[in-house]
Amino acid sequence: MKKILGFYTRTPLVLRILVGLAIGILLGLFVKDVAPIAMLGDIFVGALKAIAPVLVFVLVIASIAKAGGGIGKRFRTVVFFYILSTFLAAVVAVVGSYLFPVTITLSGAADNAAPAGLWEVLRTLLSNMVMNPITSIANGNYIGILLWSIVLGLALRMGATDKTKELFTDISNAVTRVVGWIIQLAPFGIMGLVYNSISEYGIEIFTEYGKLLALLVGCMLAVALIVDPLIVGIALKRNPYPLVFRCFRESGLTAFFTRSSAANIPVNMALCEKLKLDREHYSVSIPLGATINMDGAAITITVMALAAAHSQGVSVNIFVAILLSFIATLGACGASGVAGGSLLLIPMACSFLGIDQSIAMQVVAVGFIIGVVQDSLETAINSSGDVLFCATAEYREWLKEGKDLPF
Repeated sequence: MKKILGFYTRTPLVLRILVGLAIGILLGLFVKDVAPIAMLGDIFVGALKAIAPVLVFVLVIASIAKAGGGIGKRFRTVVFFYILSTFLAAVVAVVGSYLFPVTITLSGAADNAAPAGLWEVLRTLLSNMVMNPITSIANGNYIGILLWSIVLGLALRMGATDKTKELFTDISNAVTRVVGWIIQLAPFGIMGLVYNSISEYGIEIFTEYGKLLALLVGCMLAVALIVDPLIVGIALKRNPYPLVFRCFRESGLTAFFTRSSAANIPVNMALCEKLKLDREHYSVSIPLGATINMDGAAITITVMALAAAHSQGVSVNIFVAILLSFIATLGACGASGVAGGSLLLIPMACSFLGIDQSIAMQVVAVGFIIGVVQDSLETAINSSGDVLFCATAEYREWLKEGKDLPF
């Protein structure tokens, strides 16, 4: 048993995940209704979602309590990258929608309630910030977790003894070790998730609403492979693709199948450790990125709103399109505070274009149909970008100090 376990852990995680992916696809195609296989995916995502709030809470407290100088500048830089990338993603979605206009037949209706406007999104975000910290941890409310952990970390930094600070450091190390154990089970979890999707929807789910899905995927890949690398290349003045591909391989691949930025926070933190980033920096930047770095969400909101406009014959000039990009950026940053995520922010963008709420909710219904692919890729782009820009912000400081980068 020890030999088998040793062979398993020595095999690269990405290779194990790819094997699990292939097995999941084959089982999904040829073996139906095997509950234990499907349950593997639920257990894996459930374990990640359960440990992630605790991980963020203790890591941020420990990091702030023992933080050294110079961290604040990195935070400002990484937040700038997060917002810039999200805005440019919305611009790419506008350009793509102009070059390849897509119309859809609107027939279905969505039952979910959507926010009436941007103020409602921001109000929800602000309410979540001051939610009870215990409730925030229980509900996975990361904006609330971040706020209270930062406040408690600052309080400890100002008045706690070194022994108390070390205690929180030891707790954060223990939780990090537990995360590592869970991540080792990723191949089985992804096998179960893939099996679940293929057996329930079949391969044909990937061909429904093909043009709209192709536009969404094309915009997301353009941002992931052109726009984000361009930002990193300009910031670091070197070829960004080794770092881009590593982030997508080790973070995006897992996020694609978990379809949860929150569940992928532990994976991202483990990757930051491999990239030799400062824990004081990434322990705050990564959960913050899961809240405001929303390239994929901005693309989804923009493309779907413009598809509704094209379908209804609504003319959108360049000035309105630019304003739509700003609205999509702000809405995307608040997507984590709205039940249903980016899809339920589509009516907000549609209302800006003068499209009736009932029509907008039909577009949301279409979004749920293609959500198997759209949401998976959206999460992969968002989550891998969290690590990418967190690393870029820190590596800029390394270059100023004359250090060599690990890529």
